[in-house]
Amino acid sequence: MTATLIYNARIHTMDPGRPQSHAVLMRDGVVVALGDAALSAGAWARKIDAGGRLVLPGFQDAHIHLLNGGTDLVETAQLYDCVSLAGIQTVMAAHAAEQSGPMIWGAGWQCGFFGDANLTREVLDAVVPDRPCLIYDGNFHNACLNSVALAMTGVGADTPDPLNGHIVRDAEGVATGMLHEEAINWATARLPQTGDEVRRQGLLAGMALANRHGITGVIDPWILDHHARIYGGAVEQLTLRVAGACLVTAADTVETMMTRLRSLRAAHGGRDFHLNAAKFFLDGGLENRTAALLAAYADAAGGNAALMFPQDQIDALFTALDAERFQIHVHCIGDAATQAALNGFEAARVANAAWPSLHQIAHCQVVDPADFARFAALGVMANVQPLWACNDPIIPDETMAMIGPARAAQVYAFRSLIDAGAPYCISSDWAVTSLNPFEIIGTAVTREPPRARGVAEPFFAEQRLTVAEAVLGYTTHAAAACWRGHYTGALRPGYSADMIVLDRDIFSVHPYAIAETRVLLTLFKGREVYRAETFPN
Repeated sequence: MTATLIYNARIHTMDPGRPQSHAVLMRDGVVVALGDAALSAGAWARKIDAGGRLVLPGFQDAHIHLLNGGTDLVETAQLYDCVSLAGIQTVMAAHAAEQSGPMIWGAGWQCGFFGDANLTREVLDAVVPDRPCLIYDGNFHNACLNSVALAMTGVGADTPDPLNGHIVRDAEGVATGMLHEEAINWATARLPQTGDEVRRQGLLAGMALANRHGITGVIDPWILDHHARIYGGAVEQLTLRVAGACLVTAADTVETMMTRLRSLRAAHGGRDFHLNAAKFFLDGGLENRTAALLAAYADAAGGNAALMFPQDQIDALFTALDAERFQIHVHCIGDAATQAALNGFEAARVANAAWPSLHQIAHCQVVDPADFARFAALGVMANVQPLWACNDPIIPDETMAMIGPARAAQVYAFRSLIDAGAPYCISSDWAVTSLNPFEIIGTAVTREPPRARGVAEPFFAEQRLTVAEAVLGYTTHAAAACWRGHYTGALRPGYSADMIVLDRDIFSVHPYAIAETRVLLTLFKGREVYRAETFPN
């Protein structure tokens, strides 16, 4: 491979031993020299003049549904901007007219506008009457089916709710078309499946979008058989590194789980694609009242949701995984779910002793203050999505009423977690929200939405992060979360030549301008995987 020299740069290496430099030389996919040594050794290298711009290590998104989100770009109607049922119908009608396949998909309707009360099969039947149709909400924890799809699933008056799922019914007991949580997976298994060729196209689309935003490594936190097959078959074409967390459900025993995960890990253990982790959903979401809270919901409806795994099962599964050195990646929205996960990690540590697993709790939406310090004590990483930590000027949000004023300050309390010593990384959860790291960093720093979206009061401004903390969360901390911290996440000799050139210095611009940052160049293993037309070299 031809050597490449980037010079006339302001390089933040993220290496504490040499935090800044003005030049970097790379050869055969790795960094070989920095600073004046790079300039002298790179006399015959291909040269890129950074024009005095900021250069950072490639970002890593440690919680992103890359294959699913990319496949949605290829075959799924985008409903994220719809604010009325008529708007959903317009988008779905146009999409169905363009799609000749046996299944019509949509994704992105917002729970602030739609839900059990107004989104039903009849809404979809009016525009997609002849083929099965399913549309996910923006969180992918709720979905609505049309009548054809419902008939295919075989839902009848006596069909029981699947484990950890709910089939919404009207007053007469007839399914409305709305499904919650595991009822969605139960239904999709009975509907026409997306083909592997579409999925391969989706992977290419997802990687291209990620590279455009400076992302060179990810954790895909929901791996099923087809994810392993598509990623594994595309290793030579990957333009970023993928680690995967394989789904474990409450139907699993220690034996079934370990048999499946051992096989997947043995089959996929390379540097560019490895399956090293297990994924658990311990609860659902506040929007459909499936988040598990320590105290009852604070709104008029009240009530609560149960954990999706009992504590003794969590303890047994976590301990078995930890003993065989699998990483554990847990979805937790409510404080009861977070506490149960921490209890499971504590049980595993008592049984197996400490090791640098960086087990992760993703989302951390509501965390009991008594549990902040447990993250540090147990070495559990808070895998957080700061883009959600703001007041949205467009979409109504009823979740704060469910949480109530007594717990309001515990919502997305990222500053408190970090100050308590919690290891942390920052991620997007795309396709739930944007994968643009700069919109996410901007919100982490301001606790306000990107200005392009509108103006809103800061959401608990005392929980703001610094730019430096946010960049750490996307580089060295994220690399550690992905178990790649020994060769990625910083620019230093011997590390992978993954780096990005930005159009502005996010450490010095106004915080509101961070969200508008654009990547001009992305290198993965020293080769260009994205170049903006405006970059002059």
